[in-house]
Amino acid sequence: MWSALACQRFGLGRPVAHVSFKASRTRQAASDPKRRQASALQEESRLRSKYSRRWQNLLGCPTVVPRSNQAKAKQRLRVDEITLEATPQIERSDEPTAAALPLVAVVGQPNVGKSTLFNRLIGQRRSIVGDEPGITRDRIYGEVEWSGVRFSIVDTGGIIPDDDAVIPAEIFKQAGFAIDDAQAIIWVVDARAGLTPLDEELAKLLRATGKRVLVAANKSERARVEAEAGEFYRFGFEEVFPVSAEQGIGLGDLLDALVKNLKFEISDLKDSQISDLKFQISDFKDSEISKRELRLAIIGRPNVGKSSLLNRLIGEERVIVSPVAGTTRDAIDTLLATPEQKFRLIDTAGIRRKGKTGEMAEKLSVVMAMKSLARADVAIVLIDAEEGPTALDAHIAGYAHDAGCSIIIACNKWDAVKNKETGTAMQFERKIREKMKFLEWAPVVMISALSGQRVENLLALAIKANEARNRRVPTSQLNAFFEAAVSQPRGGSAPAPVKGGLSRLHVQYMTQVGVRPPAFVLFTSGGKSGLHFSYLRYLQNRLREEFDFFATPLRIIEKHKTRKRR
Repeated sequence: MWSALACQRFGLGRPVAHVSFKASRTRQAASDPKRRQASALQEESRLRSKYSRRWQNLLGCPTVVPRSNQAKAKQRLRVDEITLEATPQIERSDEPTAAALPLVAVVGQPNVGKSTLFNRLIGQRRSIVGDEPGITRDRIYGEVEWSGVRFSIVDTGGIIPDDDAVIPAEIFKQAGFAIDDAQAIIWVVDARAGLTPLDEELAKLLRATGKRVLVAANKSERARVEAEAGEFYRFGFEEVFPVSAEQGIGLGDLLDALVKNLKFEISDLKDSQISDLKFQISDFKDSEISKRELRLAIIGRPNVGKSSLLNRLIGEERVIVSPVAGTTRDAIDTLLATPEQKFRLIDTAGIRRKGKTGEMAEKLSVVMAMKSLARADVAIVLIDAEEGPTALDAHIAGYAHDAGCSIIIACNKWDAVKNKETGTAMQFERKIREKMKFLEWAPVVMISALSGQRVENLLALAIKANEARNRRVPTSQLNAFFEAAVSQPRGGSAPAPVKGGLSRLHVQYMTQVGVRPPAFVLFTSGGKSGLHFSYLRYLQNRLREEFDFFATPLRIIEKHKTRKRR
């Protein structure tokens, strides 16, 4: 109920308690207290609907369309306000769309602090940072907001133009892609080291692009070094800024100059022609509104073809591929839009056992791969078909299972397997099941990232697995399942079988408490708590058969009721 003070302050008229009803309605309600109370509630609801938008705008609250007014709201479209049918899932953004954000590339020679600057600008530790040169190899993207302006930024590997080795040449190629797509370039140099011959070569390359170049003289913490940063004006670039990416010194001046001349393909949503956004608001469905991007992680041992699979899925050379094991260091996010689903593909570094990782950069890359599993919906566990399933493959799959990911097992390099016969695939799958008995529910696909054989099936399987992990079973169906499969006193459904008779442990009922992955709670009583592992496995198998939880782990939690001793 609105308070009198609040209504006077914000100009909302009199509060609900002081509203005068019509005389006929008042006389009719006066004789019946229940009717009088219902009339007051109805009038209060009317006033709330009338003034809720003004009230919420004054207080900075999100706007919610009342359910009773949704039909009218669907037909209302004004220049200063868009009302969509339904729901908190659609949020209006006053910022440019992701596709319209200008791109800024961060380039430079190895070990000058590019990744440190990139992490500082985006506010996350996305790129691996270390003293070893050449840690970053692929393009890593992020978003920056400064003074109300948003733009995309890409971190690149250290550029060495004349190095003909495989990995440096691929790093130079990836950096070239970033420079071609960028609207402006931040060239990071080492102010402590001063001018170097490699800087002179990079200056020639950057001048040839004809794009705006801002020179960030990094590692300028001391006043003496900051004064010497002026020597970089010799390269002919007008904008030189002494900065310290590690301590954040001088970044404000760099960003102020950067955002001045950035050009957007479209203006932000507030200033654009909202009439162009009349995209059949009534056609929005709950399934379309609530559809979120599917985070698909690709994991496996080093050199099993993870980066090749990512490049094949998106149809371009997004990440570096080489025969050298451990080429990928960072977790690379790539967006892929299909008519059915929007994907965020996550290419991870090859995971070794802890005792096998020696360099600090490799240890950090394994940590980044493990963090990627924590935010993934579906994980593709990649196995080398030539070598066959190993204990390390099972160990890596266990990481994905513990993280709650839906799992698809893909056997790469299937085209390289020799002497294949009709039952070769079945025999190979049998070996995988023996190694990974805990993943008997995960589908197995024989693919070739090099030739593209059956690669298109992975996305369809991922969509099906994502639908299953988001499935919530209706209470009525779950109750029917409980009566048929759980409440039986004997057979495979005995909660905790004991010698010579029935267990005193009794399952009272069950309910679903979560999704992603689906989680069920079993309420038990009597005897000692602790459901037998065979009983849990029986329930999981029956739930999969009944409700089609495809490629998805299930969580079953026991909540035991104990008697209180008097």
